[in-house]
Amino acid sequence: MAAEFILPEKDEIRKTYDSYTPVFSAILSNVEKKVKEDIVLNPRPVIKTRIKSFNSYYHKLLRLKAGEASSSKKIVCLTDMIGIRVVCAFMEDVVEVEKQLKAKYSVREVEHKGASQSFREFGYESTHVLIEIPEDCLNLEGVSQNVINACPIPENLVCEIQIRTILQDAWAEVEHELIYKTEFTPFDAPLRRKLAAVNASLSLADITFQEIRDYQKNLQKEVDERRSAFYEKADFVADSGLNIASKKKEDKKDSIDRISPYVHGTIDDMILHAIHAHNEGNIDEAVEIYSEILNTEEKLDDNVLSVIYKHRGMAQFAQNKYYEALEDFNESAKYGKNNFRAVYYQGIVYNVLGDNDKAIDCYTTSLEMNQFQSHAFFRRALSYYNKGDYQNSLKDLTAAKKLGLDSEEANALNEQLVKKFDMGM
Repeated sequence: MAAEFILPEKDEIRKTYDSYTPVFSAILSNVEKKVKEDIVLNPRPVIKTRIKSFNSYYHKLLRLKAGEASSSKKIVCLTDMIGIRVVCAFMEDVVEVEKQLKAKYSVREVEHKGASQSFREFGYESTHVLIEIPEDCLNLEGVSQNVINACPIPENLVCEIQIRTILQDAWAEVEHELIYKTEFTPFDAPLRRKLAAVNASLSLADITFQEIRDYQKNLQKEVDERRSAFYEKADFVADSGLNIASKKKEDKKDSIDRISPYVHGTIDDMILHAIHAHNEGNIDEAVEIYSEILNTEEKLDDNVLSVIYKHRGMAQFAQNKYYEALEDFNESAKYGKNNFRAVYYQGIVYNVLGDNDKAIDCYTTSLEMNQFQSHAFFRRALSYYNKGDYQNSLKDLTAAKKLGLDSEEANALNEQLVKKFDMGM
């Protein structure tokens, strides 16, 4: 004869659960603080915490562990008793947070919810990571000794960390209110399609945001490399006499393989590939692409024109076409309001052409637009040095160092100036 099933006593379970609230709160607070310290991400994610409400706990308990609830006077643990939600800006951040959690915590389980859904379904997406409670988070400071004695920490207690994007989190909140919380399952086909369409739209937005971010990262990488090469050439051809050994540039063999998320042939796509061609040494191709953009029949915004002329000027400079480069930088400055960088580049060209006076004028104008340019101060210091104006050179070098410039060139110029002053100029 089968043993009689004992029904769980809800009031007793509530009483036990409520007694553990101070314990769970203290542990969750400790874990939250640790997670905030351990996750290194830019932009910083939003961290939310919660202790499972009793009603949610009770319903899930009956569904999953009714037998334990009826036979035990102790707290019956679920995997999501205490939870942390990490809300990230981009999809790649979700992957990165998961990676960091695996590296720094003892992970029991990782579940990618929604990964197996078809495009017709509208369930939420989220990464759930179950971690063991770190030993240093079991400190129950602030909890009375009576509570600690009555509520020993369960051995199988874990913390569920949910990782989502902002849009995934928004959908989860709405879905929880409309569907999960009300136990609503739409049977009407048009309504199901609407919900699926909203979910798909949010997923597409997440993908688009990530693609734009990928584009920006690739563009910034190419721009940084091209700018570095520009400055290296400027230093090489405008020999300052500081005897700084030139650094050999490593061969670059990367390929972007049409990684732009935009339609091929658009200005964004063309700019990225022009800069990449420049960095690969295909300067003619880069100039051709920039010229193609400038010669388009489409009316371009002044800011776009300013950017394209600046990029083409840097490519012209790389080809030793200094006057053509200067003309492009002039156009860039004309179209770009407060385009301090284009004016700064004018100064570099004048340095190369040996016209220190015009170079100083350009650097001065650029610094009037943006006074926080350490390199502009440094290059004006070089121009003053070349003119024999060591007082102003030292003044500008000091300003550059105050702004954080610490380079071999700056140190070499400082040594030369010290010698000049030691000799009484």
